[in-house]
Amino acid sequence: MKAAVIVFPGSNCDRDLAVALRESGADVEMVWHKDTSLPSGLDFVGVPGGFSFGDYLRCGAIAAQSPICQSVVEFANKGGHVFGVCNGFQILTETGLLPGALLRNAGLKYICKTTPLVVQNAESAYTQGYEVGQVIDIPIAHHDGNYTADADTVARLKDEGRVAFTYQDNPNGSTDDIAGVLSANKRVLGMMPHPERAFDDVHVGTDGQAFFRSLVGQMINA
Repeated sequence: MKAAVIVFPGSNCDRDLAVALRESGADVEMVWHKDTSLPSGLDFVGVPGGFSFGDYLRCGAIAAQSPICQSVVEFANKGGHVFGVCNGFQILTETGLLPGALLRNAGLKYICKTTPLVVQNAESAYTQGYEVGQVIDIPIAHHDGNYTADADTVARLKDEGRVAFTYQDNPNGSTDDIAGVLSANKRVLGMMPHPERAFDDVHVGTDGQAFFRSLVGQMINA
């Protein structure tokens, strides 16, 4: 599996994401935001967490206009797998690859803790290592993680099986406890919690291992 991880000014989880992918068997290349094209032969693009461009204007809004993001959108529209975590999720909503928006946490405070997630979809490349209803412990670290969408959009996401994860104990006010959503073809995933921070034995837990091993395994065996 050949993967790319995008790096923006202010990204701080790019190396974490790359390590989790490499440890799962992927060949990973780091791609700078000013690049105008992605490496050839890619199977996957990761958009990491952090504070791209200092979260100025609106979280993810400036990064979504970076030269490389046009190539990421084109890659996704051709059926490529794209994963956006935390700030990466914000960026993917700003590009229009995923519906909804990430607003300021309901409590108006930055939250950094491990939180239980409920797996709602186990049929995507990202989630097939889990079972529907399984509870996994994954860290969060965000100030603007309140997923918000109108009632029709949320109903469509649920009807189409596009809610990947929900919070067991909603920490930020997200609509219907939504923690992660999939695109219509289930190949683009955005989520606020960080599975790459629950990958190694030195982390608070290893519930994120199945996420990356499932993804890489499916790509290698495709």
